[in-house]
Amino acid sequence: MSKTFYQFLMTQRNPESYEPIAEFANNAFFDQSFPKQSTNFNEISKYLELNGNYLPSMTVFDDAWQKYLDLNNH
Repeated sequence: MSKTFYQFLMTQRNPESYEPIAEFANNAFFDQSFPKQSTNFNEISKYLELNGNYLPSMTVFDDAWQKYLDLNNH
């Protein structure tokens, strides 16, 4: 079974990094309401649009999602 997006995102955490996906992961870790069990792009995207004030741009999510897909397809 493949990982949820949140599980993937947690592999990108790095408190020492200023890389956008690492910062996204660091902030999502502290977001108690993040849809942790989801593998659905639209569900996570909608959640972040409404609640992801720690995300400077949805492009960061799009880049992270593409990385997630690339890992799950190999």
